[in-house]
Amino acid sequence: MGFFDSEVVQQEAKKLFEDYQSLMQLGGEYGKFDREGKKLFIDRMEEIMDRYKIFMKRFELSEDFMAKMTVEQLKTQLGQFGMTPQAMFDQMNTTLERMKSEIE
Repeated sequence: MGFFDSEVVQQEAKKLFEDYQSLMQLGGEYGKFDREGKKLFIDRMEEIMDRYKIFMKRFELSEDFMAKMTVEQLKTQLGQFGMTPQAMFDQMNTTLERMKSEIE
């Protein structure tokens, strides 16, 4: 069975995407949140980033051709912006840390 044929992988990908989309829509109102709302938003964003890192690691460790192609496509796309997957995660963490410091 291929990586993407797994029902577990499909469900996790769908849930991760839906959660991220939902949080991004909510993020449009971030400036209107009170302190506790901002903390909650940041916590949720950190949770999604952790889930995304785990999901990406599964891709990287998989022997499946399509999973390897997906990783290479991501690297190519990020490379067009002078980034690597690790640099992307580092930048996201930096942004979240800055957001935390602004509310403390």
